[in-house]
Amino acid sequence: MLYPLKFYPILKEKIWGGNKLKTILNKKITNENVGESWEVSTVNDEISIVANGEFKGKNLKELIEEFKGKILGERIYQEFGNQFPLLIKFIDAKTDLSVQLHPDDELAKKRHNSFGKTEMWYVAQADENAKLIIGFNKDTDKEEYEDFLNRGKIIELLNFEDISEGDSYFINAGRIHAIGGGCLIAEIQQTSDITYRVYDWDRQDKEGNYRELHTDLALSALDFKASDDFKLKYTTEKNKVNQLISSKYFTTNTLSIDQSTKRSYKDLDSFKILMCVGGKGIIETNKLTTPISLGETVLIPAGVKELYLENDSEEMKLLEVYIK
Repeated sequence: MLYPLKFYPILKEKIWGGNKLKTILNKKITNENVGESWEVSTVNDEISIVANGEFKGKNLKELIEEFKGKILGERIYQEFGNQFPLLIKFIDAKTDLSVQLHPDDELAKKRHNSFGKTEMWYVAQADENAKLIIGFNKDTDKEEYEDFLNRGKIIELLNFEDISEGDSYFINAGRIHAIGGGCLIAEIQQTSDITYRVYDWDRQDKEGNYRELHTDLALSALDFKASDDFKLKYTTEKNKVNQLISSKYFTTNTLSIDQSTKRSYKDLDSFKILMCVGGKGIIETNKLTTPISLGETVLIPAGVKELYLENDSEEMKLLEVYIK
């Protein structure tokens, strides 16, 4: 009964949002400044609704309640219950996002009864001179950080990264960061929406209001050490699995498909997420074909142990995500 599941995107207007989710990723958007498309979610009341097949109209939590480990994987269901363990997004930053960070599991549980937020980014598209902020440019401490922040000089402490399409980054909880203007990002993260905003470029919304900052909350969550271990190095062999990152929270691979390719998951007790970040093609499972194209995301239930991927007229690029 289980098959590759598509969901209606949950679209979020943001002060920094643009129009690339529509013009590049082909989302059906009529509003302006849509900055995020939540592709797969059970965070709070933002629960993904199935858009294809027999279960069209059901939400993801309902399916997990009904099929349990056959959707998530038995071990994952035992740990997360009816909660999907990841939040999958596309992010379009027309202008800079706030400088921010996220608490780890221990702090998020204590303060918010939530999971923490470790995440990764894959650059789906980047304008010329687009940048990301990741971490500090030198080791610092609480006193120096507060001094720079209070004097409006926090940017002088931050590390800026020049980026291009295909670059990928792993952001540990506690690491200060921001997505810069001109970036279109695929984001894989823990199932959490807890963000501590520490600097927002002194901008105001349409009503002239400044967004809330979380200065005090951030202090005990911050990692003050500088590091250069966040950019992911990976191979790009076609029709093979190229691993980006394997962490306790998720494993992410890239797949560049230009011929029919079999994927077997017989030894994997986990759901699989396929995010299309280039081209288009089909996913074939049990003689059922599911099309996938740039900007679409498909959830492969844990009970589906084998599939074939085929490109359609051009190379198809996918991010493949699961939990080991």
